[in-house]
Amino acid sequence: MNIDHHLREKLKALKLSGILHTLDVRVPQTQNGEIGTLEFLHLILQDELERRAAAAAAMRIKRAAFQEEKILEGFDFGALPRRKPSLIRDLATCTFIDRRESVILYGPTGVGKTHIAQGLGHVACGQGYRVLFTKVGKMLRSFLAARADQTWEKAIRRYIAPDVLILNDFGLQGFSQHHGEDLYEIVSERAMKASTVITSNRPVQDWLGLFPDPVMAQGMVDRLRQNAHLVVIEGDSYRGRYRPDGVTDTKKTKEEQG
Repeated sequence: MNIDHHLREKLKALKLSGILHTLDVRVPQTQNGEIGTLEFLHLILQDELERRAAAAAAMRIKRAAFQEEKILEGFDFGALPRRKPSLIRDLATCTFIDRRESVILYGPTGVGKTHIAQGLGHVACGQGYRVLFTKVGKMLRSFLAARADQTWEKAIRRYIAPDVLILNDFGLQGFSQHHGEDLYEIVSERAMKASTVITSNRPVQDWLGLFPDPVMAQGMVDRLRQNAHLVVIEGDSYRGRYRPDGVTDTKKTKEEQG
């Protein structure tokens, strides 16, 4: 369909050039009498709103820095009989974010904790929430660098600001004094103000022993557990079922833990 140059320029000036992508469909519908003039206007504006919403969601997903493109629709809930799929689907409504509640996903290596966490993150992005995904070790290393170049406050704000912060692989190893202070700062600033999703191979009661300062550790864990949904995930390794040879691998490397 040939679009008049002046129309293009006017739509561009109004920041409505996305409408050009749907005119090829909508204009013939008016010419064939399928839709009236007002319906045509309604539809092209609706098309533009949907296009903008999709583009904004895609940008939020990009900024979330997910490790992989994992969505809940791609998760095999039936493969793990002890899973609580109804709870996870309830969480996927994102009402926990509106209530500023947190989620703790605990279970052994390879059962899909990270997949579920990222799946919840993708849903949240689609619903307009700001999400940030990070491995705990990577985040803490960035704080060490930030302390060295005097940008620690800016670095810490990056993790305080999102509506949903996903901390993956929490507690793989013990924390130094600085690490404990950084985690306490993030958790205390986000408590009751924003949602945090945590995946861990360790039960919550074991987290206290990871910190050198028991008082700070207790304060941080109490804040994390307050208004948190604890989802215990059990079963055989989820990853092993998708090896190319189809054989479940029961041996996990250190990099696979999580």
